[in-house]
Amino acid sequence: MTKTGTTRRWKMIVVKLRAEVARLRRRLQRERAQARPSGAAAPISPLAPARFPRLPPVAGVEFASCAAGVRYSGRDDVMLARLAPGTRIAGVFTRSATRAAPVLDCQDKLARGAAAGPQGAAIIVNSGNANAFTGRAGAASVAAISAAVAGMLSIPESRVFSASTGVIGEPLAHERITARLPDLVSALAPERIEPAARAIMTTDTFAKGAGAEIEIAGVPVRISGIAKGSGMIAPDMATMLVYIFTDATIEAALLQDMLVRLNARSFNCITVDSDTSTSDTLMVAATGCSAAPAITEADSAEARAFEAALGGVMRDLAHQVVRDGEGATKFVELRVSGAQDDADAHKVGMAIANSPLVKTAIAGEDPNWGRIVMAVGKSGAAADRDRLSIRLGDLLLAEKGQRAAQYNEADAAAYMTRQELLIGVDLGLGEGAATIWTCDLTHRYIDINADYRS
Repeated sequence: MTKTGTTRRWKMIVVKLRAEVARLRRRLQRERAQARPSGAAAPISPLAPARFPRLPPVAGVEFASCAAGVRYSGRDDVMLARLAPGTRIAGVFTRSATRAAPVLDCQDKLARGAAAGPQGAAIIVNSGNANAFTGRAGAASVAAISAAVAGMLSIPESRVFSASTGVIGEPLAHERITARLPDLVSALAPERIEPAARAIMTTDTFAKGAGAEIEIAGVPVRISGIAKGSGMIAPDMATMLVYIFTDATIEAALLQDMLVRLNARSFNCITVDSDTSTSDTLMVAATGCSAAPAITEADSAEARAFEAALGGVMRDLAHQVVRDGEGATKFVELRVSGAQDDADAHKVGMAIANSPLVKTAIAGEDPNWGRIVMAVGKSGAAADRDRLSIRLGDLLLAEKGQRAAQYNEADAAAYMTRQELLIGVDLGLGEGAATIWTCDLTHRYIDINADYRS
């Protein structure tokens, strides 16, 4: 071997050793973060934002939260939002065949015309118990809560929207919630959105919020939203529980159309574990309390500006759900291009994002791109081996049916040590494209879900 060849070989060895040391150091850091005494608070996700954001106050909505003891002790587990008269409401919900009682109730109310009306409205959510697979008792609990909230706030029962999240199959002790309604009503205040976000958490390690502010005809319009979600995330509509509030004046049908479109590009493009919840709910409430002109035409400049801002809030919340994936240590963006159509691109992205083999390779910081090839092949989308290319960030791993000539294992291994990863897949068949967001799969996911009911 020549001197140049020997030098190149030693450089490769040094690069590989450095990548391995970095990988082991990060693994040790994760294990230390995840180790905790029994009963101690769950460690905050390493992907969490530094703090809950300062959200713009939305005129016409007030929040309150309290500890009702639904399942948890020593923490708030119920939130109430009171909405101004005339509020318009839009929603999308899980398509699960085993939908929870509150989901069925909300769907029925919106179908019967409760999305609009001159009266006020309310949203009440509990954590700890999903009120799912609870039969007639579940429906009775929803009715009791709705009636109690309606009575306290002097609004129609049809304008009370409830949700529950937590353990499936256990009756909801709704009397614990209704008993605390006087305290909730007396505590209602516009600035209490962060406590409300914390009250709806289950296995979440941080409260999730996002907001935006735009101007319509020179008048401010504000949007603020909260979400919960950490596991059982592979939505077929939205994800877990998401509530977004705006003071815009907008027709209910127009708002619903926007929500469906934006949902397809945000919450329906994330996955943590491929499981769709019985309780997934996404609602947007527009109070109409801004002095800005009403949004009445879908193709108007005002509608486009509002939709862009709402879409940004939804995408931010969707990303936060992935960043709080149970046991997650990596945030992964998958960009699929060159598919026959967008639907095929989405299939490929979800197949990769939901593959346990891909997700565990990411957790182990192993650039095993053969698993990505496998996931593309099983996706059901049209694919041609000899046109497929795969990238990690700017690194070309594979092209034209084989490993790329310039592929360097050490460089790929070093890239995998990053906390945020970009995987690119080009099918080389057409113009279809999709972006999917996911996380890795670690042993911590097993720990959380093995102990969830105990």
